[in-house]
Amino acid sequence: MADALATALVAAGPRVFITGASSGIGAALAARYARDGATLGLFARRESALRELAASLSPAVPTSAPGLSRHRVYPGDVCDHAALAAAARDFIAHAGGIDIVIANAGISHGTLTEVPEDLPVFEAIIATNVTATVATFGPFIEAMREQGHGTLVGMASVAGVRGLPGGGGYSASKAAVVTYCEALRLEMRRHGIRVVTIAPGYIDTPMTRQNKYHMPFLMAPERFADRAVRAIGHGVRYRVIPWQMGVVAKLLRWLPDPLYDLAFARAPRKARKSAP
Repeated sequence: MADALATALVAAGPRVFITGASSGIGAALAARYARDGATLGLFARRESALRELAASLSPAVPTSAPGLSRHRVYPGDVCDHAALAAAARDFIAHAGGIDIVIANAGISHGTLTEVPEDLPVFEAIIATNVTATVATFGPFIEAMREQGHGTLVGMASVAGVRGLPGGGGYSASKAAVVTYCEALRLEMRRHGIRVVTIAPGYIDTPMTRQNKYHMPFLMAPERFADRAVRAIGHGVRYRVIPWQMGVVAKLLRWLPDPLYDLAFARAPRKARKSAP
């Protein structure tokens, strides 16, 4: 029965594994891929939200494997690398392979180097946004190499283009995702594996709703997902969404340091999180 299910799922659509899938961008991507007939592996900390999401997605599998669930739910923390590896093994066996892995899980808090209590927060941001991206991709690479194809998707941010005051931890983590994915893209090229970096601007999610400042070009997660899925499907190396923030990102890169310092020294800052 398992072999019949895997064969049916391969025929149905792409096999996609998403971390941080319980809300926001992750949930919107899951819903978008489900409409394309995808088989989904959904990984996040909040089990109840994951199961609610999975129940809302296209539940039916092809008639050649009746009565079996298409999607897999994996409650867990991306900083638990053993749990990620176990989820990867289970999903590959369930779906008969893997087409797309999206390392979407992330956290965002303001950090100040001068405040000693912020050091654990900085460490948590790097562990979740950077190290967990590596840990998410790693267990899937062997299967992709054997297939001769696959796509790894890193989730960066426009915040990673330049350092933002009060957000050094988050900005550094997203800049690291960009450069890591660039290196990985070169490493994976000979195996037929694509590496795509998506850099969201302001997307209307629970994370961005914590911001107390104006967010230009704020985009609904569903619209973001439509554009991201297209970019991933085309194997785009790096894409800022929405495009208007792509223009902003280019301007920020080109802005001379003295002008950047004048413009952003007093920029609004992310709220800090007190260390536990």
